[in-house]
Amino acid sequence: MLELFQKGGPVMWPLLATSVIALSVIIERLLFTLRTLFRRKPMVVAEMFEAVEHSDFERAASLGTNSRDFLARTLGTALMHRDVSFSNGVLQAAGAELQRFNRGLSVLDTVITLAPLLGLFGTVTGMIRAFGLLGAGELGAPAQITGGIAEALIATAFGLLVAMIALIPFNYLNARLEQARQEIETAAAYLELLLLKAGKSNS
Repeated sequence: MLELFQKGGPVMWPLLATSVIALSVIIERLLFTLRTLFRRKPMVVAEMFEAVEHSDFERAASLGTNSRDFLARTLGTALMHRDVSFSNGVLQAAGAELQRFNRGLSVLDTVITLAPLLGLFGTVTGMIRAFGLLGAGELGAPAQITGGIAEALIATAFGLLVAMIALIPFNYLNARLEQARQEIETAAAYLELLLLKAGKSNS
């Protein structure tokens, strides 16, 4: 494996760096996703809705802000700002929570784009090296010529491999981000309806 890596040429080092960065981000993001799933408390959100239905806004806000569930936390923060602007409170709280889901995705996106380009760069430099030997009349050194071609192929293959490995978790994490956004929008819309209903019943 080490010999194959060495045959890939100098471009393999930046490719190795991108693969290590991508792997670190993927592991951290997957651990974050697992923590988020274990912290989900649908019953807390249901209790918040029930408290709002009974016009117990302070209890509902307290349940949310003290929860480790991102959805309950978002709704609790929004409820704390209901007297000023509920919709702006939702936007602020949702932005903070979704930022946590979005962290690291730009790095993976960069790796997915950069790795094949680095592989292509290795392909170009390897072919230049091979054709340079041919142009210099080094026909008696076929090993060096084929080495340049091998460098080109190895760099391309490694770059594509890094991009493909990073693409799957990138799409999964993007899907989780979109799912969290939809959950927040749906719950916030329902909570706003409950607030309107509670306001009418108290008037």
